Amino acid sequence: MFNTLDWVIVGLYCIGIISLATYVSRNKTGSERSAEDYFLAGRTLPWWAIGASLIAANISAEQIIGMSGQGFVVGMAIAVWELTAAIALIVMAKYFLPIFLEKKIYTMPQFLEQRFNKNVSLVLSFFWLVVYVFINLTSVLWLGSLAINALTGLDLFYGLIILAAFSLAYSLFGGLKAVAMTDVVQVVLLIFGGLAVSFIALNTISESSGVFNGLKIVFNEMPEKFDMILSADNPSYKNLPGIWILIGLGVWIGHFFYWGFNQYITQRALGAKSIKEAQKGVMFAAYLKLLMPIVIVLPGICAAVLFPVLEKSDQAYPTMMSLLPNGLLGLTFAALIAAIVSSLASMSNSISTIFTMDIYRYFQKNDRGQAHLIKVGRSTVVVSLIIATLIAKPLLGSFDSIFQYIQNFTGYFSPGIVVIFLVALFWKKATSMSVIFAAVISLAGSIFISGSYPDLPFIHRMTIVFLMSAFGCWLVTFIQGYKDQEKAIDLSNIDFSTTKAFNINTAIVVITLGLIYVSLA
Repeated sequence: MFNTLDWVIVGLYCIGIISLATYVSRNKTGSERSAEDYFLAGRTLPWWAIGASLIAANISAEQIIGMSGQGFVVGMAIAVWELTAAIALIVMAKYFLPIFLEKKIYTMPQFLEQRFNKNVSLVLSFFWLVVYVFINLTSVLWLGSLAINALTGLDLFYGLIILAAFSLAYSLFGGLKAVAMTDVVQVVLLIFGGLAVSFIALNTISESSGVFNGLKIVFNEMPEKFDMILSADNPSYKNLPGIWILIGLGVWIGHFFYWGFNQYITQRALGAKSIKEAQKGVMFAAYLKLLMPIVIVLPGICAAVLFPVLEKSDQAYPTMMSLLPNGLLGLTFAALIAAIVSSLASMSNSISTIFTMDIYRYFQKNDRGQAHLIKVGRSTVVVSLIIATLIAKPLLGSFDSIFQYIQNFTGYFSPGIVVIFLVALFWKKATSMSVIFAAVISLAGSIFISGSYPDLPFIHRMTIVFLMSAFGCWLVTFIQGYKDQEKAIDLSNIDFSTTKAFNINTAIVVITLGLIYVSLA
């Protein structure tokens, strides 16, 4: 249990992060902060901040708590979402980012406005606001509060309030720059905390005879937990359907939706100094992704050995933290808090960017200046966190595995979103009507298939719906004349070349992934 030393460490962490955020957020003497400064860090982010911030934004309570819980139930197979994300990041850096940065956009909906029209942009803007507030913010807050409750006994509602307030304290006034720069510290703590839990757990399993002996014991006692490709008779096959989780379209639809076209992920890269700097940052994040199974999945597998009976699988990681000695417990708890609040700050910052730049600025016809836009953005952050705090328990309190809930739910609309952005980027004939039609097919098709065929794995459903949406998009375009659109992107003006170092690192990542799956398949 926590003692005074642990609380002192957590307190110092909180003070340090707020102080760092305040320092990097300070205005230059005599200068007025612009909307670009607040929402995109003035487009000055270096590669190391981009890479760290991408991981800190991504790895939150839903990953640490939720994926560790799936490690407890399924094993290392759930790491497919972490490992293959490295490939998706590289594709995003080479083929998507050059176009986004050339267009100098603030948001993903703004890109769709440039390519199609304002109606498409508004539809996607409202959609993302709903998803970010009611799915992303609420899940991070709720799982974070559960972890705090398990370790300290603090009431769940008070945990929600503390997390939301802490997120506001260091990110509200500094915007993206404060979030990205503090994320460098957050991701170091996050990785250290996860590795500490894995190290202590394996050493405990081996009765202090070493980490590698502990790993051998876990592998010998539960070899099925290290199967990367599940067989059809596995109870978790529906969520991770064998080889199809690796080579099927479904997992890549999910990845490109999340890593390629997701505002609170791509916003970091949009704030880069240059395209080459952005690509270096994304490659850094790809390498960190290869480390994540050890950081967040392995503790759950160890929990299956040490604590085989848990009320809920999502209790695996907090339970494992109870093995840590005081002092290290406080530091690892700070790492967990770091992961949670960095994601909260990233999501709320993206919510404010979309609302302010895509919705408010459109309906507010009078130009009231940059300072007013920043004020609106800050107010949006506060309101979104208040809403998420109030609805978190009623919305998510009854779910056992929130990670799979999120994966399943986002699978309803992600196929259509991926179709929309792919044709916006690479197909000159796509029309505004055709992409709206693709979005409608995605939602309606997903609801119909999930209701009619409840046993169909959700990544198969995503594949079917993606193909339906793509066909619907093509059909409407054909009916409307099948001709190049005036706003279509001229790809001949885009530089897709990458450096020799980027290409070498791409090969290293691909070969590493191949070795992992060949050795554990």
